Amino acid sequence: MPNFLLEVGTEELPADFVASAIAQWQERIPKSLVEEFLTPESIEVYGTPRRLAVLIKGIPYKQPDREEEIKGPPARAAFQEGQPTKAAEGFARKQGVAVEDLEIRETEKGDFVFVQKKINGRAATEILQELSPRWITSLEGRRFMRWGDGDLRFPRPIRWLVALLDGEILPLELVNGSEKIASDRLSAGHRVLHPKPISISEASAYLDCLRSAYIEVAPEARMQKIRQEVEAAAQKVGGVAIIYPDLLEEVINLAEYPTAVVGKFELEFLSLPTEVITTVMVTHQRYFPVKKQENSHHTLLPHFITISNGDPAKAEIIAEGNARVIRARLADAQFFYKADCDEPLETYLPQLETVTFQDELGTMRDKVDRIIEVANTIAEQLDLNEQQRSEIESTALLCKADLVTQMVYEFPELQGVMGEKYALVSGESETVAKGIFEHYLPRGADDIMPETLNGQVVGLADRLDTLVSIFGLGMLPTGSSDPFALRRAANAVVSITWHADLEINLDELIKQGAADFLSAHPDKESPVIPLQEFFIQRIRTLLEDEKGIDYDLVNAVLREGDPEYSERALTDLLDVRDRALFLQQIRKNSKLDEIYETVNRSTRLATKGDLDTQELEPKKVVNPDLFEKSSEQAFYDALVELVPQTQTAQAERNYQLLVDGLARIAPTVSNFFDGKDSVLIMAEELDIRRNRLNLLGLLRNHARVLADFGAIVKS
Repeated sequence: MPNFLLEVGTEELPADFVASAIAQWQERIPKSLVEEFLTPESIEVYGTPRRLAVLIKGIPYKQPDREEEIKGPPARAAFQEGQPTKAAEGFARKQGVAVEDLEIRETEKGDFVFVQKKINGRAATEILQELSPRWITSLEGRRFMRWGDGDLRFPRPIRWLVALLDGEILPLELVNGSEKIASDRLSAGHRVLHPKPISISEASAYLDCLRSAYIEVAPEARMQKIRQEVEAAAQKVGGVAIIYPDLLEEVINLAEYPTAVVGKFELEFLSLPTEVITTVMVTHQRYFPVKKQENSHHTLLPHFITISNGDPAKAEIIAEGNARVIRARLADAQFFYKADCDEPLETYLPQLETVTFQDELGTMRDKVDRIIEVANTIAEQLDLNEQQRSEIESTALLCKADLVTQMVYEFPELQGVMGEKYALVSGESETVAKGIFEHYLPRGADDIMPETLNGQVVGLADRLDTLVSIFGLGMLPTGSSDPFALRRAANAVVSITWHADLEINLDELIKQGAADFLSAHPDKESPVIPLQEFFIQRIRTLLEDEKGIDYDLVNAVLREGDPEYSERALTDLLDVRDRALFLQQIRKNSKLDEIYETVNRSTRLATKGDLDTQELEPKKVVNPDLFEKSSEQAFYDALVELVPQTQTAQAERNYQLLVDGLARIAPTVSNFFDGKDSVLIMAEELDIRRNRLNLLGLLRNHARVLADFGAIVKS
């Protein structure tokens, strides 16, 4: 079976598009071939800054011949009085068969006409000629462009096409206005090391041909080469390279023949905060920093490693050119740092009045005032002492001050980082300084969590202010559009609370925040209900995706359509987490199975009664004088014994006590249902029926302290 090669040659592509295009082709090309009944032995997708390629090995010469069953019109429309109608004749003509070949078959929707049609397989060359242009033009990404006088869109102009089936050119053509890009066997080598075209003899020789022209098309091979060379280069200067995964991922697609080049800068720049130096190197210059070997922390050496796509023989010239650039950047950073440190951090607060947070919500200074208010409310909920409250208020006051410093203006990614540095220089306590940095954490799904109480409380306050304010303006996230990162903010509120075991009442914070917002914006609608629903969605997602809780167990603690469970979850985030984790635990150790049938059966029948779901005390709602069987008295007595266990379990969040109690009562309830003294629940006499339903309702209510068992699917 032949091999097929498709290469799209371009001007230098953005690094993120190369990675995205490879991933898209890895998903789409196999799928499209399967849809065409072509299953190759393997599919390899490659990409560099100047090309995207796919090498399909062992593709069949043609599709297999096959039979297809094709459904036609309803039988009543195709045949009348046993004679074919125009509908039948038209269907047969369209399928290329005689009317006599049509069959009538029974379906769920009635009788329909079918035809069993033999389809001859098409040649692979014909199919590849159709699919290849689609593979190219269906790629998605940001910042596509047009060039020349045509309408073809791609991130950069397409300059050549290679399409080979084994050693033969497969004719393809991309039309872009007056320009026609036809397939050939000619590719381009490295711009510097091999500027001449390369002739690819056959598809299987693709990798070797390009390597001979200093092109490594396999991203995995480039990554391995970069890692090895960066590590070796760092060792030469007596250090260890700091290889950030995101940076490595980016530079893989910035060079076709990567080589590591070591440069150096003056020792005086090491007096800058490490985060400033690494930000200049990594974010702005795509350099790998070098740290001292003997220190596990980022104690830097005055060296950097850059990945060159040029001539390795000119490494010294390349290093010096890059050194000039980073010296200038570090000199700027040094100037900003010294200038910023000349004034205490608090003196920058008035400048926050010149920075708009949002047109209807005022300035960043206004936001700081709101953060202080929310932080104070959280501090009250946590019953913090005066010193803790004072430190939290100082952290909240200064948490955004660094936004108007020269350093953060030039390097926005250092917000919070520089706030901590400048707070220490200004004489603030380490607790306040650390809180300024940590209130931004977590910055993403995989980021670290804030560890100081200051960082946790101010971080919650900052995000809650944003959520309440933006929801109050009616600017809710829709689909993939979330310009204020509200989903991430809500996730962070829940995650911080869980991580730090903070005893906060989120529902109360939402309502207080909404009241404060409405007092300043009386013409707006209350954001309480949308925010409550939004947070319930976030809690559900985090329990399933991050905590690994089964869907039905999450539904059991957040019961959709049951405001009692929603309110309880928002009132006590720690409780909803603990109950979900506990349910998952007892499912795994089979304790859930021991109580499931009894509780679930009682829960289903209890819906026929009218007992309040919060009632737990049998003596209030059950009349023993109405008992007719000993099983009723036994059920009642067991419920009386269960009450203190349930109350303790709820107060201490020790739900094992409740489950143990439910397990002990299970045989008694089973006898009530099916034993020799079993009763008819739906008795004719209304008082007796209500009495028995209340017994079941009480058991349901005790179980509801843990979860709604009606939502749990039997294992």
